[in-house]
Amino acid sequence: MFLSSVGFSIVIMSIWPYLQKIDPTADASFLGWVIATFSLGQMAASPLFGLWSNYRPRKEPLSISIFISVAANCLYAYVHLPPSHNKYYMLVARGLVGFGAGNVAVIRSYIAGATSLQERTSAMANTSACQALGFILGPEHRVDDSGRQCKNINFEEVSTDEVQVPQGNIDQVAVVATNVLFFVILFIFALFETIVTPLTMDMYAWTREQAVLYDGLILAALGVEAVIVFMGIKLVSKKIGERAILLGGLILVWVGFFILLPWGNQFPKIQWEDLHNNSIPNTTFGEIIITLWKSPREDHDEGPIGCPIEQGWCLYTPVIHLAQFITSAVLVGIGYPSCNVMSYTLYSKILGPKPQGVYMGWLTASGSAARILGPVFISQVYTVWGPRWAFSLVCGLVVLTITLLGVVYRRLIAFSVRHGGIQEQPS
Repeated sequence: MFLSSVGFSIVIMSIWPYLQKIDPTADASFLGWVIATFSLGQMAASPLFGLWSNYRPRKEPLSISIFISVAANCLYAYVHLPPSHNKYYMLVARGLVGFGAGNVAVIRSYIAGATSLQERTSAMANTSACQALGFILGPEHRVDDSGRQCKNINFEEVSTDEVQVPQGNIDQVAVVATNVLFFVILFIFALFETIVTPLTMDMYAWTREQAVLYDGLILAALGVEAVIVFMGIKLVSKKIGERAILLGGLILVWVGFFILLPWGNQFPKIQWEDLHNNSIPNTTFGEIIITLWKSPREDHDEGPIGCPIEQGWCLYTPVIHLAQFITSAVLVGIGYPSCNVMSYTLYSKILGPKPQGVYMGWLTASGSAARILGPVFISQVYTVWGPRWAFSLVCGLVVLTITLLGVVYRRLIAFSVRHGGIQEQPS
C-alpha cells in the first residue's frame, strides 16, 4: 500500500507535462482519459485478484500484480520511443498500472483474515496510515508477506472457543449498503481533489504555478492530518465503536462542504478575454516604460488569471473566502479518513471468517468507480453551474448517505456478533 501510494503520487504530478512532450496532439480532455484509465484498470482487476486469492495462496496474485505494475511502469517510462501514437501507449500503460493496483483487494483480504476482531480496526488504520504516508513522504519501504494463514496478526495462541467458526449467512443487505457507503465516501473525496485547483485559481486569481504550489502544500498537510486521524481512530474506536466514527465522519464532511457554499456580496476577480484591435491607445512613452517595468515579460507567459468570463456564474456567484476553503479542507481532512477506514473495517467484520477476496474485490471496484465518476461529475457541474450548485448537490448526497447509514446502522455488526453471540463493542 505504501509503495503503491508512493508510485502513484510521483507519477500523477508528471503526467500532463510528459503527455504534452511525447505527443503534442494530446489535449486536456485526453488527459482526463489517461487519469481515469488507472481507476478503470483497478476496477476490472480487483474482483479477479480477489477471486484468485480465495482459491490460491495470496502470494500468487500479489506477485503477478507487482510484475504487471513493474512492466507497466517500464512501458510508461519509454512511451516516448515509438514514432507515433505515443499518447495511446501512455493510455495503455496507465491502464495496466491500475490493473496491477487491483491487488489492494488481496491486501485487505489478507488483513481481514490475519487479524482478530479486536485487532481489525487497528490493523486497518495502520494500513491506511502507511498509504497516506506514501502520498506525503515517498521513501522506500520493504514489504514482506509469506501468504500463510494465521488467526491473528500477532500470531498469538487462542483458545478452542475462539477458533470455532460461527455458522450462518452473510448479511447481504449490510454488504450492499457498505459498498454504497464506500462508493459515496471515495466519490466525495475524488471530486474534492479534482476541484481544489480550478476552485482556487478562479476564486483567488492564483496563477498555475501558485495553484500547484499552494494546493500541493494544502494536500500534503491533509495527508499529515490523515495520519494523525488514523492513529487516533485506533483509540477512539475502542470507546465508541466503528459505526459512531463513520457517522461522525460523514457529519464532518457535510459541514465541510456546507462551509464551502459561497455567501456575501464580494465577487471573484473576472478573467476577461484579451481585446485584440488595431486602435492605438492614448498613452505617453513614459507610461509605456513604467508599465513594462512593473509587468515583467515572464508574467505574461502565465496567462490570464481570475474566474473565466466563459463561466457565466462568475458574474453573480460570491467569492469563497480563503478562510472558508481552509476550514472546509480541515474538516474534510478529518471526516474522509475516518469514514474510509471505518467503512472497510466494518465491511471485513460483516463478511466474517469466510474467504473475503471476491467481496474485497467488489469493494475496491466500487471505490475505483467512484474515483472515475467523481471528477467527471464535479468538473461538469462546476463549469456549468458553479460552486453553489456543485457543493449543494454534494451536501444533499451526504445527507442521503447519512440517512442510509441510519437505516442500516443496526445491521452493520460483525458476523460473529450476529451468529456467534459474541458481545458487541459500544457504538
